[in-house]
Amino acid sequence: MPYTDQIRANEQLIGTKQGRWTGIDAESVARMQLQNRFRTGLDIARYTAKIMREDMAAYDADSSQYTQSLGCWHGFIAQQKMISIKKHFGTTKRKYLYLSGWMVAALRSDFGPLPDQSMHEKTSVPALIEELYTFLRQADARELDLLFSGIDKARAAGDSAKEQELLAQVDNFQTHVVPIIADIDAGFGNAEATYLLAKKMIEAGACALQIENQVSDEKQCGHQDGKVTVPHEDFLAKIRACRYAFLELGVEDGVIVTRTDSLGAGLTKQIAVSNEPGDLGDQYNSFLDCEEIDPATARNGDVIINRNGKLMRPKRLPSNLFQFREGTGEDRCVLDSITSLQNGADLLWIETEKPHVEQIAGMMDRVREVIPNAKLVYNNSPSFNWTLNFRQQVYDAMVSEGLDVSDYDRAQLMDAKYDQTELGIAADKRIRTFQADGAKRAGIFHHLITLPTYHTAALSTDNLAKEYFGEAGMLGYVLGVQRQELRQGIACVKHQNMSGSDIGDAHKEYFAGEAALKAGGVNNTMNQFG
Repeated sequence: MPYTDQIRANEQLIGTKQGRWTGIDAESVARMQLQNRFRTGLDIARYTAKIMREDMAAYDADSSQYTQSLGCWHGFIAQQKMISIKKHFGTTKRKYLYLSGWMVAALRSDFGPLPDQSMHEKTSVPALIEELYTFLRQADARELDLLFSGIDKARAAGDSAKEQELLAQVDNFQTHVVPIIADIDAGFGNAEATYLLAKKMIEAGACALQIENQVSDEKQCGHQDGKVTVPHEDFLAKIRACRYAFLELGVEDGVIVTRTDSLGAGLTKQIAVSNEPGDLGDQYNSFLDCEEIDPATARNGDVIINRNGKLMRPKRLPSNLFQFREGTGEDRCVLDSITSLQNGADLLWIETEKPHVEQIAGMMDRVREVIPNAKLVYNNSPSFNWTLNFRQQVYDAMVSEGLDVSDYDRAQLMDAKYDQTELGIAADKRIRTFQADGAKRAGIFHHLITLPTYHTAALSTDNLAKEYFGEAGMLGYVLGVQRQELRQGIACVKHQNMSGSDIGDAHKEYFAGEAALKAGGVNNTMNQFG
């Protein structure tokens, strides 16, 4: 309800207490209520699920309305990202967060840095979701506190026009709380384990769960080798487990993103159950690398399947894994995608080995022949060498057009000497428009970068260490960090305010009135920053 209505409602409540609540100020209560709009993670999940559904419908009507996110491995990173987005763009619309299992493993596990193989504690995933939203809610509280302080100053100065302007900003305040697409890996176990973890993630605030079709105990990063997939029925059980978790908790709009790693996965741990030719298990098994055998020559321990009346021996490795035929990855991705959407998934994720719009579009075209509104979440991965990939794409296009490429060495196109060449500039243009092109041509509803803040943290720390421990000394910090914060209006230059000191002062005043001992007095050095 509007701010002034909330104050009146609180006044009425206080009035019913026969004078026992005379020390409670109705407007202070209203401020605290507005600063804590979301009482539970489920409130957040329901709110953000509605946002995602609206955004998906908007994208169906206009592919330019795609969404984006950056992966965040700490609540502070997510908070600063959303503060920055509001500062630069005035709105958080179509801007999400991504929670990467890779970054949880590498940065948030009690074991220390781990590879992306589902070895980290699965409880660390919902814990990070809760942390992200704690920091986003604190960003709301901080920004509203600044507005409330402004209202008090306007009243003290008798500036009613300014007061009304600030009251309107409070009533039209846009929260920093946005959807999170959260990585549940391959479910950390069987379908029951998936369900239990999904519940914890949803209770923490996740409205969208991303799950992949790898074997839980053989899970690998999507950009590494050795990936092993599971038969469709096994994966569908986990999709259903996630949906049951959403429905049990009353998040009916919850979003399930199903990821297929089949393009880079050449192995399966088990042969699918098939009851009749052409069923889902039979289709999965049809991709196995098999050889026809004579029963008389079958070896001890052979696994044999019947395919169209012929006895076939799937190629089994010493690891007891079965191998798919080479060149079947795209066909398996298409089947995975269609099957997932037909069985409860909302969005797809196809993990590719390079960022190439036409490669992605080729698979999505086939999926959309069956499911016209199929939509993709795409990983704009730092595992790709974007510069080299796109320069090679431009090089290949120039060759196909019969243009002269004698000035370029295709294998060495990463070289800085190509930065300002016609080829280098054309490649950068393709990178700049990749997301819009992919949204229009390849059905990509959501573009995310999985690990960007992992890399930015490393890069900024390297730059600071080089200067501070070198000849620049303290000037290395002042020039590279603090002066830039001031010039660019970075909120956390006032780190005491960002940590909640001013909010705490407001609360002290609510609780103790003039007796409050506040930190934000004239001797607070943060006053040097205006």
